Amino acid sequence: MNAPFAPVDALALDYRTARIKTSLLVHADCFDWLARLPANSIDAVVTDPPYGVKEYEVHEIEKMKAGGPGIWRIPPSFDGNVRSPLPRFTDLKPKEREKLRAFFKEWGQLLLPALKPGAHVFVACNAFMSQLVFHSLMEAGLEFRTEVIRLVQTLRGGDRPKLGEKEFPDVCSLPRGSYEPWGLFRKPMPPKMTVRECLAEWGTGGLRRKPDGNPFFDVLPSERTPKREREIADHPSLKPQSLMRQLVHASLPLGKGIVVDPFMGSGSTIAAAQAVGYQAVGVERYAEYFEMASGGVPKLAALKVAGGTSAAGQMAQIGLDLD
Repeated sequence: MNAPFAPVDALALDYRTARIKTSLLVHADCFDWLARLPANSIDAVVTDPPYGVKEYEVHEIEKMKAGGPGIWRIPPSFDGNVRSPLPRFTDLKPKEREKLRAFFKEWGQLLLPALKPGAHVFVACNAFMSQLVFHSLMEAGLEFRTEVIRLVQTLRGGDRPKLGEKEFPDVCSLPRGSYEPWGLFRKPMPPKMTVRECLAEWGTGGLRRKPDGNPFFDVLPSERTPKREREIADHPSLKPQSLMRQLVHASLPLGKGIVVDPFMGSGSTIAAAQAVGYQAVGVERYAEYFEMASGGVPKLAALKVAGGTSAAGQMAQIGLDLD
C-alpha cells in the first residue's frame, strides 16, 4: 500500500479529544481541523451536515433549546408524541442560499486534499436543498457518483395552505415527504488509474458489498430513529443505527481505514463505525453535542439492530412488502 492505514490518534492534532475504543472524538470546528490535516489521510466520510447552515450556529441552537423565537419551527404533536424542532429550510432568502453554496464549496475544497484518491463521501441532505448542496460540492472538485435514497416517512410536506385550510381543504402545498437523499461523492482518482489499481494502492475507489455478498443498493428502506436511540442521544437530527451502519459499512471497500464525520453531532456515525468494527473520527464544534457523543457513542454502538441488511429484512422492519 502506498499509504498505510494510520491510527486515529494521528488526526487528533492539538484539539481536545475523547478516545472511545478504535474511534476518536475531536472538539473543533471542522473547517479549521480539515485545513490542518495531512494530505491523503481520510479513507471515507459519512456525515449529516447542517442543511441550512445558520440554524446550527451556536446562538441558534441555544435559542432552539430554550424554546425561543428564531428560524426553528416546532412541528405539531400527534399520537401523544412531542416532535423535535426542525429548521425552516424554505425560509432561506437568496443571500442565505448564496451563503449555503459558499459554505459547502469551501468545505469541499478543504476536504478534498485530506481525502485519499478514490475516497467516497456520503452527505445527507433533503429534497429542498439537495440540488444546491450537491452542486456546491461538485464545484469544489468532488465527483458526483449518485444519490442514495433513504425511504422514510418524514413530517415534511402534505400540509394544507397556511390560513387556507378551510377554504382549500383538498389542496396540499407540497407532497408529503417520503425519502431523504444522500449525495454520494468520490475524490477523483489519478488520471488513467482504474478502480482495481486504486484499491491496490490506496484501499479506496469502490464501495464494500453487503455481508451477504450482494452489492450495496442506492435505495435503503428505513425507519424513523427509534425512541431508545433518541433517549441515548437527544439530537434534533439523529439518524437511526439501522441506516448508519449500512452506510458506514459500505464506505470502506476493503473494510480497513478511517471513516470521518466532520459534523458529528451526537455521534451516530461514530457509533455505527464502532458497531461494524471500523476506525472513525468525529469532529464537533458545539460543546454540548461533543459531550453528548462522548457518553452516547458506546451506548448506541452496543445496541442490537433488528432487520439485518437484506432488502427483505429492511422492508419488513418498516412494514413494506417487496412483492
